[in-house]
Amino acid sequence: MPVLADKYHAIAFDWLGFGFSDKPQPKYGFDYTLDEYTSSLEFLVNAVAPDKLSIVVQITDKHLNLPSTLASFSNFLLGEIFSQDPLRASDKVLTSCGPYMMKEEDAMVYRRPYLVSGSSGFALNAISKAMKKDLKAYIESMRSILRSSSWKTKTTVCWGMRDRWLSYDGVEDFFGGLNQKIVELPMAGHHVQEDRGEELGNIIKSILR
Repeated sequence: MPVLADKYHAIAFDWLGFGFSDKPQPKYGFDYTLDEYTSSLEFLVNAVAPDKLSIVVQITDKHLNLPSTLASFSNFLLGEIFSQDPLRASDKVLTSCGPYMMKEEDAMVYRRPYLVSGSSGFALNAISKAMKKDLKAYIESMRSILRSSSWKTKTTVCWGMRDRWLSYDGVEDFFGGLNQKIVELPMAGHHVQEDRGEELGNIIKSILR
């Protein structure tokens, strides 16, 4: 963020149900479905930057299923129990997806929402169930959009090569024929901002120029 804020008006936000954002109770106005998240993002874009938008994507048809660490939160019997465990919901998720050795004060930022309220766990449980149900359809929809002749938006894919959740298998095949640029980050995992934040910031700046 500091790298981008040097030249751009940069805004970081947390998705509903995570971080410092509201965590509405499922079935009371927000059910954490992918359609609802899409509508929320559209609302944000229209309010903040309706005329200009840059998107970075990190997924292909090889990743139609949730990684096992996240899939456990959608389990019918154990999901609600696991999602209320701060160490399982926060620390294990972060450390299982990349080469991270987080400082305790940084880990505490991610852990705190699960310590202060059960709402964070309920949100995690709800979004995990929704993704397990709808993720495949959304990825297929993304594939169709990117392959459409009507898609004229410049698209760049940034990929952390040390991502333990999403392997690089199939990435070049998926995007290679679409005339889209692929940027590889050799030392980055799934949460790139945690260990290669400055590098990623400079890459994004070079793309936006």
